[in-house]
Amino acid sequence: MAKTNVLVVEDESIVSKDIQHSLKKLGYNVVGASATGEKAVELAHETKPDIILMDIMLKGEMNGIETADQIKKELNIPVIYLTAYADESTLTKAKVTEPYGYIIKPFKEVDLHTSIEMALYKYSKEQQIQKERDLFYSLIENKGSVDFIFVKSKSKLVKIKTSDIYFVEALKDYVVINTLETRYTIHSTMKDMQAKLSSDEFIRVHRSFITRIDKIVAIEYPNLQLENGKKDIPIGGSYKEELLKKLNLI
Repeated sequence: MAKTNVLVVEDESIVSKDIQHSLKKLGYNVVGASATGEKAVELAHETKPDIILMDIMLKGEMNGIETADQIKKELNIPVIYLTAYADESTLTKAKVTEPYGYIIKPFKEVDLHTSIEMALYKYSKEQQIQKERDLFYSLIENKGSVDFIFVKSKSKLVKIKTSDIYFVEALKDYVVINTLETRYTIHSTMKDMQAKLSSDEFIRVHRSFITRIDKIVAIEYPNLQLENGKKDIPIGGSYKEELLKKLNLI
């Protein structure tokens, strides 16, 4: 198994060397070390490390938070902050850059190891989710001609005909695609789902629900009923007019 490549950004020479020594003992590969933010950005581009240990208080024009923010925007490399400062103001500024860990000095080797492994695991899961989302969207990008989508279910991609979808429901950071017999939960948003599903076949009737138009069998405001008694869907006040426009009223 390839070793994890780590970039160390620490302006105290003795501390930096101690961290590098600990990393090597733990089996990590130190690809570089920097005492300034400017050099850290340069090394990050050159070495493409798997993870960066970043001291918040750095010498030079850029502090660790500014450096981490720039690296995130340019390279999307996970960062763990190393600092002796744990005050609320520092934490608040650091959180904005969405670090993958925060270790208070002085720390033990076990803390270093645990933080790195947890950060790498979190990062890998986020990347996996992003790939799945990108694949999902690429498969239905041409929504005018594609009549199916793929969703991940139990570690495999399952093909679903859009004609089999009854409704899509929001669930915090996920959406749930409902067919007659199955529910598929994916990482997405209602806004993205509405943009990707054909507006000729689907309509948003509530901030938490998108329904397939031809599955609607009755409307008794403030709800609509779907085929096979699947579910009574609430109709949001701001969506009622658009829904009525889509229906063939006599």
